[in-house]
Amino acid sequence: MKFKKVIARFDADNIDLAEEVICHIFFSFNLKGVICEVPIPEPDEGFGTRTLKIPDQNSIIGYLPDTDDSDIMISKIRARLAGLSDMAVQVDVLSETVDEKDWAHAWKAYFNVTRITDKIIVKPEWKDYTPGPGEVIIRIDPGMAFGTGTHPTTCMCLALLEEHVRPGKTLLDVGCGSGILMIGAAKLGAGAMTGIDVDPVAVDITRQNLEKNGIALDRVTLGAVTLDKTPEIQYDLICTNIIAQVIVSIMPDIAARLAPDGTAILSGIIEERLPDIYAALDMQHLECVKKITREEWVALVVCRKK
Repeated sequence: MKFKKVIARFDADNIDLAEEVICHIFFSFNLKGVICEVPIPEPDEGFGTRTLKIPDQNSIIGYLPDTDDSDIMISKIRARLAGLSDMAVQVDVLSETVDEKDWAHAWKAYFNVTRITDKIIVKPEWKDYTPGPGEVIIRIDPGMAFGTGTHPTTCMCLALLEEHVRPGKTLLDVGCGSGILMIGAAKLGAGAMTGIDVDPVAVDITRQNLEKNGIALDRVTLGAVTLDKTPEIQYDLICTNIIAQVIVSIMPDIAARLAPDGTAILSGIIEERLPDIYAALDMQHLECVKKITREEWVALVVCRKK
């Protein structure tokens, strides 16, 4: 099978905002294997190590099956991206046809062993690493799903899970992607876990990665479903690493599924969207009890108001 490789090269004053919005457009058209080629500054001490070279051009890359209507889809994507000029984001869209074998493994060159915290290490399946005493090793094969541990939002989520996971605590991961947060939580001692994603491919990859990490699937529930379509079971921990616009829209469903003394970890947020997040929290009688940042990205720890 062949695929259309869609490349959105862009210039913007606010690179983080442009990255978020372009990725959202790509995901809304169900593009797979989305890769962000943007500069990543050296992380703060205690977070992940650099794994990517600085790109010559800011770009977001995604893939579509090469079908009769793929060119029409690309035209629609191009039109949506052209509208970003109102946000001072200039985008040039290119496309090319590639074989499945060429793109399925193309991104492996982008990821190396990454230290997230003093304790948590993310190791791609194709890299060797000898664990140190007490280290938690997350073995990951991202496949077509986003989330390898190298992005600041994922690093912050894992660091906060390390702080808040306690033995036996239940977990809901909204937008499970590659399953990296569920794997980390399980290895930190979480009990029953549920992971959902709107992309069935991501759910399959999450299942595969859980198995590769020796996580018993009888403690896991996975589904390709939106949060509002899941049972209103309450969880000790809820984590989500998606864009702020989506987090705001699902905040009532998050609140309905958060245990009275539960904790939610929200990431994928840029500083400029914090007022929207705080307003959505307040409407659900939730409050932020901790905020951490990396570059312009923010992650929040949220609880019910006392």
